[in-house]
Amino acid sequence: MPSGVMQLQEEMQMAMKEEEELTAEERRKLERKLKKERKKKEKQLMREAGISTKKVEPKKQSGSELALAYLTSWSENPEEWKFQKTRQTWLLLHMYDKEKVPDKYFTILLDYLQGLQGGARDITVQKAEAFMKEFDGSNAEDPNLLEKCERIRQVLQLLS
Repeated sequence: MPSGVMQLQEEMQMAMKEEEELTAEERRKLERKLKKERKKKEKQLMREAGISTKKVEPKKQSGSELALAYLTSWSENPEEWKFQKTRQTWLLLHMYDKEKVPDKYFTILLDYLQGLQGGARDITVQKAEAFMKEFDGSNAEDPNLLEKCERIRQVLQLLS
C-alpha cells in the first residue's frame, strides 16, 4: 500500500480516537468524510503512478440485438418472457430487412406475428399491402427487393 494511503489511514484512526465522545450520527459523518478523503488520495496516487482510474463502461446492446434477444426469449423462454412494446415496434418496422432480421429470426418472427392483436395487427397488414402495391408497380429484378417481397407475402398470408 502506498505510504500516502497508510498515512491517511493513520490520521483517520487518530481522529476516530479523539472523537470517541461523538454521537453515532456525528461519527458516521466523520467516517464518510474520511472515507471520501481516502478515496480522493488513492485516486491522486494512482494518477501519479500512471494507472488509469476510469471505470470501463460495458458496451450497450444495439436496438437490433435487443429486439432479436427479445424474440429469442419469446420462443425459448415463454414463461420468463415479458411483452415490450419498443422491441415489438422495432421488429415490425424492420422485419422485411434481411440484414436487420436474418432468416433464422424471421421464421421465429412469423410465429410471433400469429399472436399479434388489435391495432398492431391491422397496421402491419395495411403497411404490408401498401408495400406490395408499391413493389408490384416496379418490375425491378433486384434480389434484395425480391427477398423483401417474399417476406411481405409471407406476412400477408399469415395475417390475412
